[in-house]
Amino acid sequence: MITKKQFNKEIDLIIANAIREDVGGGDHSSLACIPEDAVGTAKLLVKDKGIIAGVEFARQVFEYVDPGLELDIKIEDGNPVKYGDVCFYVSGLSQSILKSERLVLNAMQRMSAIATKTNQYVKLLEGTKTKILDTRKTTPGIRAIEKWAVKIGGGENHRFALYDMIMLKDNHIDFCGGVVQAIEKTQRYLEQNHLDLKIIVEARNFAEIEEILKTEGVYRILIDNFNFEDTRKAVEMIGDKCLTESSGGITLETVRSYAECGVDFISSGALTHSVSNMDLSLKAV
Repeated sequence: MITKKQFNKEIDLIIANAIREDVGGGDHSSLACIPEDAVGTAKLLVKDKGIIAGVEFARQVFEYVDPGLELDIKIEDGNPVKYGDVCFYVSGLSQSILKSERLVLNAMQRMSAIATKTNQYVKLLEGTKTKILDTRKTTPGIRAIEKWAVKIGGGENHRFALYDMIMLKDNHIDFCGGVVQAIEKTQRYLEQNHLDLKIIVEARNFAEIEEILKTEGVYRILIDNFNFEDTRKAVEMIGDKCLTESSGGITLETVRSYAECGVDFISSGALTHSVSNMDLSLKAV
């Protein structure tokens, strides 16, 4: 999996690129009418309900834009919020606050939506052994903050990208000529390149599960687009030979039933690709 150092680098890149994109040669709206030495305070106001996420990210944005900005945090990441709550106050140069505003809001609104949706899945899985996973179905360029939000909401991260885990899916298998061939070639590749990466293999039917089980070294079998009855049967077939994961259109309405089939993980792209932003505002005090 991705290291903390790699993750922190991704966050730094997101902030730098976002400020470059939004500010460019200067925030001329603020430069035109706000004195450069003017100071003020703004509050992060919640106008919705759910799980707040992105407070720590906001701190890093303010630090990047102006280390002199001071943050007074009232509600930390991962806590429930409701209409009228104030998550933090930020004080310092008014131009710096305004320069940071849009990135902070854009990120926190999306991160909070993801954390809220993830938390809904987590609550539905209480009492089972199953954990909810995100996917790579993220917004290009901001994957790190979206996966961060999943963790804040109580979920778990799947692989971060193509480089930190092997995942042999239907197209890999078909292009390679079969499940066993794909696994064996992958294992030779890892050995030749001195790579220590876990291998997940997608199974579309029972025959592919049987083929996967004939091999050694598979970390997890992805039971893809199976119904409840077939998922239970697949879990029984696999037993303790490796971990199991269900995926494929699993919703809030069906996630509990899939968990009760005995799978170790459920992955859902909807955690990141199908959310409505939480309504937040940054208002001058």
